[in-house]
Amino acid sequence: MSPHVEVRKTYKLYIGGKFPRSESGRSYAVHAAPSRAGRPGSFLANAAAGSRKDARDAVVAARGAFPTWAGATAYNRGQVLYRVAEVMQGRAAQFADEVAAAEGLTPARARATVEAAIDRWVWYAGWSDKLAQILGGLNPVAGPYFDISAPEPTGVVAVLAPQRSSLLGLVSVVAPVVVSGNTAVVVASQDRPLPAVTLTECLATSDVPGGVVNVITGRTAEIAPWLASHRDVNAIDLAGAAGADGVVWGDLEGAAAENLKRVLRPAGNGAEAVEPDWTATPDLSRMTAFLETKTVWHPKGR
Repeated sequence: MSPHVEVRKTYKLYIGGKFPRSESGRSYAVHAAPSRAGRPGSFLANAAAGSRKDARDAVVAARGAFPTWAGATAYNRGQVLYRVAEVMQGRAAQFADEVAAAEGLTPARARATVEAAIDRWVWYAGWSDKLAQILGGLNPVAGPYFDISAPEPTGVVAVLAPQRSSLLGLVSVVAPVVVSGNTAVVVASQDRPLPAVTLTECLATSDVPGGVVNVITGRTAEIAPWLASHRDVNAIDLAGAAGADGVVWGDLEGAAAENLKRVLRPAGNGAEAVEPDWTATPDLSRMTAFLETKTVWHPKGR
């Protein structure tokens, strides 16, 4: 028998429900986390190095998907997101292997992290048909009118995924964006992108419409400024600015301010961004950050 030939994978981007190669033609090597003895990690795969054109294509796809996704019923969005969790559960073993390699975790800790990520996705999915009751309401007014406030999605949201928490952190920033009807352009962890790639395969084989979530791999410091300054991006989550080489989140906030984007700052004080504890129980803040309140007046009948 001939010896087995190892096929080195080169993963693609996820844009508009498809898996295109990077327009730049570039890719980069992804390695496992260094060993406890400090030895370099083994080669895992190649990932596409996203370009400015790829980022623009992702924004176009997200904008195109926004009307349908935002117009879907809250119940329907919730059911679609529950389906993603089911597909993730079916690939839990693969996720565990990738998280263990990316983050240097033991198999047991990696499995626990994957279970937490799936639970986190389900937790956010459950909020889809409850946000309006919690965040909206009937307002008291002086006059013969009904005054009703209701939350609505902001639009296209750029998300810098956490650099260290390759799956649980990723789910913790992507799910709250899309559950309320926004669409997302996600920049995956630069050095730990493989769990994000597998998540895109779960999205592609579930009921999520193409363009609702778009994932770009590559150098965060290269891609983030293009999204921060893009005039068809309505908001940006800077969570992944913590620990990303060459990223100054204040510069990204300044670029976003030029076109009045909503900005969710990274955790930390001053210029020092830190990655939060993604294992902590979340609250509603990541969902409300990308919602707008619309108020409607209607005359009362006699």
